[in-house]
Amino acid sequence: MTNSDLEKIIYVVADSLRGTEGNWQFMIKDRILLCITDENHNRMRIISPIIEQKKLAYTDLLKLMEANFHTALDVKYAISDDILWSVFIHPLKELSKDEALSAINQVYTAAESYGTTYHSTNLTFPDKQKEEAQQKRKKKL
Repeated sequence: MTNSDLEKIIYVVADSLRGTEGNWQFMIKDRILLCITDENHNRMRIISPIIEQKKLAYTDLLKLMEANFHTALDVKYAISDDILWSVFIHPLKELSKDEALSAINQVYTAAESYGTTYHSTNLTFPDKQKEEAQQKRKKKL
């Protein structure tokens, strides 16, 4: 993947796009996403701001950490500059078109699902504690 290729992909899926090569800001619905690349170091990231860190409750942090393991698949929730972000980071050259499209979708979905399901796709890895609790509830019925 090159910056030119990535810009074309973003242009197609975004509602609006602005910025310069390797540093784009774009909108999908009402959500801001940013794509930052460094061709010299073969890195790229797609990120979306979610909420100020000071507004996060301790229980939110625990849910975010659990989501990073089970339901936020190729993206992660991360804090930087006092903001909670949904983040996808990948080597730029090795990134395929399908991975770029999936990354944009997952960053968007993870940001939108904050506070509810904390997911980036419909796929969820098993959570043994939740499965055991569900089994106990079923036995009581």
